[in-house]
Amino acid sequence: MKNSILTILVFVITLISTLQLTAQEFKSLDKSPMDKATFPSSYKISDKIAKVIYSRPQLKGRDLFDLATPNKIWRTGANEAAEITFYKDVVFGDKPLKAGTYSLFTIPSVEGDWIIIINRATNIWGSYYYKKDQDVIRVSAKTSKSEKNIEAFSMMFDKDMTLKMGWGNTIISVPVK
Repeated sequence: MKNSILTILVFVITLISTLQLTAQEFKSLDKSPMDKATFPSSYKISDKIAKVIYSRPQLKGRDLFDLATPNKIWRTGANEAAEITFYKDVVFGDKPLKAGTYSLFTIPSVEGDWIIIINRATNIWGSYYYKKDQDVIRVSAKTSKSEKNIEAFSMMFDKDMTLKMGWGNTIISVPVK
């Protein structure tokens, strides 16, 4: 009887210890969560032409140009530099671009066009490790005003495959063919 009770007690203590050791501490939601946009955007179409992965910083009462400094390289989002993948050759803006995965940087402008940079370096944090000699192309992108304030930085491809980036009341558009 004593052996049975001792065996059960040891088993219960071992079980409780094991459960405590395997408990996981998951992080809370990132302040600038990662998102992606694809073309075509429908989940029903698996043969994609383009995909962009980026993080979505929030304005939270701040000015867009306090977060994306005018005339300086910006990572196009938050955290890691945005990455864009083309599964076939395209014309990005007005320049030919081979299929592949690239980082996406921008040079914001308070007034006028923004510069969009396709760079061959990938898997980099922010714009700290940006190297101009890794640029594949630079294109000028038109800006327009949004009727609504866009709180979280957002990217999408419209039905014509134009890459649109929106934040605050600014929308940046780059045609892709």
